[in-house]
Amino acid sequence: MKENLVIIPTYNEKENIEKIIRYVFNLSMPFDILIIEDGSPDGTADIVKRLMQEFPDKLHIIERKGKLGLGTAYITGFKWALEREYQYITEMDADFSHNPDDLIRLHDACANGADVAVGSRYKTGVNVVNWPMGRVLMSYYGSAYVRLITRMKVRDTTAGFVCYTRKVLETMDLDRVKFKGYAFQIEMKYSAWKLGFKIEEVSIVFTDRVEGTSKMSGGIFREAIFGVMNLRWRGMMGKIKPRQADK
Repeated sequence: MKENLVIIPTYNEKENIEKIIRYVFNLSMPFDILIIEDGSPDGTADIVKRLMQEFPDKLHIIERKGKLGLGTAYITGFKWALEREYQYITEMDADFSHNPDDLIRLHDACANGADVAVGSRYKTGVNVVNWPMGRVLMSYYGSAYVRLITRMKVRDTTAGFVCYTRKVLETMDLDRVKFKGYAFQIEMKYSAWKLGFKIEEVSIVFTDRVEGTSKMSGGIFREAIFGVMNLRWRGMMGKIKPRQADK
């Protein structure tokens, strides 16, 4: 049985990938890393494979052919983690917009009773650095819209820095997760909430990437916002898999 896994999707992250891997491995708490690499033409996979020789038991990679979507990357990683019996599985970006030091805080929240720990930009106001005001407002009020429609109490519904306990991912029917972009983040939280799991927000400071190119686009954000009504309808119609009884 293994303890902690960090799943990091990558596409053209050669400027960041080695630094983020070494940073995580230097934390006081041990974490393994799984890279889900979507065919980066910039050589990201080659950097990871070189580092795997240095960290053969802690660093892993799954290579996919082309950009298949953030949601499918994480679902692939979740299934891989469950097969290897990891207890705490965390999503994290490769570009240092999520501070790796906060991995420990997310783990501790789950170890102390939460089923899902969300690295929240909006738990205590707006903790975002280097975003233009328009993007901050779109994200902040987008989360408010999601709360209004779904009735979830989570303040940062689109957060992508999230730790799941094993039992949450085992209970969900991961093959029925619909969304591939940032709406995936909403769907996962909503599904966990509908299944009765405890979600705790851990306040973090989100810092926009310094190196590399952002993957955010208007289409991704529109999927997140306009997919919410469909998500609520699916929940009302009972299409979210019910929680299994404890054995």
